[in-house]
Amino acid sequence: MRAETLLHRLKWLALGLALGLSLSARNLERFLDAPRPQGDGVRLVVFNPTVHNIRCLAALREKGLLEVPDLTIVGVFHDRQTENFVAAKTYTTERSYGWLKFHAVTAELSEPVLFKRNACTPEFEAILAKADGVIFFGGSDIPASIFHQKTNLLSEVDDPYRNYLELSAIFHFLGGSQDRSSKALLAARPSFPVLGICLGFQSLNVGTGGTLIQDIRTEIYRKSSFEDMVAQGAEQWHNNPYKRLQPLDKLMSYNFHSLQLKGPSKLTKELGFQATDHPRVLSSHHQALGKLGRGWVTIATSRDGKVAEAIEHQQFPNVLGVQFHPEHYQLFDPELRTRQKPGDTPTSYYEILEGTPPSLAFNKAIWTWFGARLRASHGR
Repeated sequence: MRAETLLHRLKWLALGLALGLSLSARNLERFLDAPRPQGDGVRLVVFNPTVHNIRCLAALREKGLLEVPDLTIVGVFHDRQTENFVAAKTYTTERSYGWLKFHAVTAELSEPVLFKRNACTPEFEAILAKADGVIFFGGSDIPASIFHQKTNLLSEVDDPYRNYLELSAIFHFLGGSQDRSSKALLAARPSFPVLGICLGFQSLNVGTGGTLIQDIRTEIYRKSSFEDMVAQGAEQWHNNPYKRLQPLDKLMSYNFHSLQLKGPSKLTKELGFQATDHPRVLSSHHQALGKLGRGWVTIATSRDGKVAEAIEHQQFPNVLGVQFHPEHYQLFDPELRTRQKPGDTPTSYYEILEGTPPSLAFNKAIWTWFGARLRASHGR
């Protein structure tokens, strides 16, 4: 066979495989369509069930941090997202994670209808009726047009349908300043727990009518180079500038920095920490909250007070957003080692937390709190 003919056939084979994956994604299960059985265990909905997010959830369960008996986790996504959820399904099947199910949303959704009743509204109503809590995970940036800004040259938007689905869900759950006459679905279940992490934290704000600062380095700290950010000091890093300066050194992209807790809040009253505590957290983001959306109050910031790190909802007591990553599977594993800066001795995320009290206890306490709220929501 001529090389040109073979190459031509291989290209068509690759195209067919890609099409097959796309069609397979559309055929993933819709777990929430079935009636919820009487006596069913606790159900947690997580948006964007990627392989990474599933790995984090599995680690939380295996380490006893998300300790919820008979827990079923339902991964919700839009079938027009760019993520490969076939890979996520395969990962789940290969590891016999029977506790993880999938629910693909296929209803049409576009930017002009995000903050009003739309074709996905019945999906959001089903989540509130058939689940006991929700998590929104991290990811890339939100299209700036959604919060009425031009797009910064440093913004990185790569999965708008994910943003559409999650922002519309948040508006439906919590309400927002985009339409003050719209009734929040959580009004019927005010103790329903919702946790937003990193992008999920930013989405909680934008979904309720808030805005974002599109680049911390240039807009807050007025720096124009990664070298300038290094000189600023690690407490002002919200990701690791060395990752860009030394790409061949295999350094972690995350950064550890400490928090300034503001009280009283659920971090102090319910998790049991003090304003004088400065727990270290794992961080990887370049955007920050701007104007707060409807219903939010800031309960933690960076040590210099310039970047919001945690928010809680004033109407719904179990809704929390954190800009950092308490879910990362490496946080609680002392064996996985990495380096932050050139010349560092490899260490684990776990050792960094353990060596800076009360950092380890703080990151664990978020999951103790959330698991308790899930169980209480199930027993409503």
